Amino acid sequence: MSKKELHPKDYRAVVFSDEAAGFSFLTKSTAKSDETIKWTDGKEYPLVKVQISSASHPFFTGEEKIIDTEGRVDRFKARAERAAKLRSSLGNKAKKAAKESEKKEKKAAATINE
Repeated sequence: MSKKELHPKDYRAVVFSDEAAGFSFLTKSTAKSDETIKWTDGKEYPLVKVQISSASHPFFTGEEKIIDTEGRVDRFKARAERAAKLRSSLGNKAKKAAKESEKKEKKAAATINE
């Protein structure tokens, strides 16, 4: 392959869309896509969907955003909630067991003293 054949020649206008942020932009690219979209100029362009762009990336926006495309945050919160409930119930069971053993000790002490 010679150096003349190194760079692609199929540059064309393509729309990149970050659906999580509601942000799209038109640029030239060689990215392949089967989808198309009608742009603001009335023409139809190939559409490439991206999960993160300058509109949603915390480095570029200067603020932290959680982009949850697969429910990871919800699953984490549910797991944390279940763990908190389990800790609470185990703590209650331990307290109950301690009270019962205390009652048994008092009964045993009372029967010995009689």
